Formats: sequence, C-alpha cells, structure tokens
Amino acid sequence: MVAKRAKRSGRPSTSTKAKTKAAKKPAAKSAKAPRAAKKTTKRTASSATSVLKVVEKALDEMKAVNIKVLDVHKLTDIADTMIIATGNSDRHVRSIADRVVEYAKKAGFRPMGVEGERDGEWVLVDLQDVVVHIMLPRVREFYRLENLWDVSAARREAAAS
Repeated sequence: MVAKRAKRSGRPSTSTKAKTKAAKKPAAKSAKAPRAAKKTTKRTASSATSVLKVVEKALDEMKAVNIKVLDVHKLTDIADTMIIATGNSDRHVRSIADRVVEYAKKAGFRPMGVEGERDGEWVLVDLQDVVVHIMLPRVREFYRLENLWDVSAARREAAAS
C-alpha cells in the first residue's frame, strides 16, 4: 500500500531489499575526541607535608593525645610518614579517624582505606604518603609501634639493655 501511494505522489518507491542494504552499510566514521591524558599521582615531598598538615590539624581539633610523627621513608616503601595518636575511648578513637578522613577529603586527598572503625580500639587511616594510627592507650602500649618504627628509640632501648 505504501508503494502505491509513492507511485501516486510521483516519488519513487523503495523496496525492502534496498532498505536492508542501506542499513547494513557502515556509517561514516566520526572523528574521535582525543583521550585525556591519564592522571598519575606522583609522591612528592610537598604533597606529603600538606597531607601531614591536614592530619595534624584534624588531630589537634579532636584533642588526640600523645601524637607522635615518625619519618619512615628510609625504612619502608609503603609510606613516608607514620602518625601515631591516642584517643580516650573507642568512640573518641572513631571520631578522630572520621575527622582525619573528612579533612583529608576536603583538602583533596582521597584515603586509600580505613581499617578498624567497627571496634574502635585501633583505627588505621591510609593516606598513601601518610599512615595514621589512632589507638586506645592500652592498645598503644601493648603494640609499641613507636619502638618498632623509630630507629633511634630502638637503638636507645638496645643500648640500655
């Protein structure tokens, strides 16, 4: 019926065979937009110090106790700096960790991970260049991370023995 109408109107009719051939033809290639360069995150001293400042501000605001900053870039490849702080209760430890994550995100540093929030005895916040340990006093005394990572403290302890 469509073909008859086309003939009456003076337009040539298109057969279904011609339509399928046209559908099978590949469309003209469109110019692709160039891909954006992949962002690579380089570990620089300036980024580590800015993360460190953000973390210290969060710890100070939340009244973390006995904050110890350890430079571990010569000892390990996992981080340049480790920060160990103490909270008064499990709720305080979780709150400190949440504030560290919040301030880091606001400053543009995305945490790689947060561990131990459920129990709240020891929460670890991994900010790539800086690893933050927030612990209860009894947990901090039991594990003594300062002695493990601080080479000068280990030497003093060995000399005293």
